[in-house]
Amino acid sequence: MYKTNINFELLQQLEESLWKAETRFDLNYMDDLLAPDFFEFGRSGRTYTREETLSAKAEPIKATLPLPQFKIHPITDEVFLITYVSEVQYGELERANRSSLWRKINDSWKLQFHQGTAIN
Repeated sequence: MYKTNINFELLQQLEESLWKAETRFDLNYMDDLLAPDFFEFGRSGRTYTREETLSAKAEPIKATLPLPQFKIHPITDEVFLITYVSEVQYGELERANRSSLWRKINDSWKLQFHQGTAIN
């Protein structure tokens, strides 16, 4: 169906790296990972810019890994939608439906967009 061989494990590793403090708060890593026009609709409903994401204060992340209900949905050879449920302990367990749009730019995967929607 698609012309290129896609490394699905790599896409999962990249997505899960956003839920590990050692990579999520590594400025060089995140600067390389985020597309120039990246933005996010947060679980709270707030919109975050690339700059706000890069300047986020480092804190422990207590997320369930591997990410529950993780699925990869090919859009084109170079664009993939990833969906999953996040489970993060912030005093109490918070769950959200998540989606990320990944795009291959110059042989490197970049996170273009992310959205979190709270699960009641």
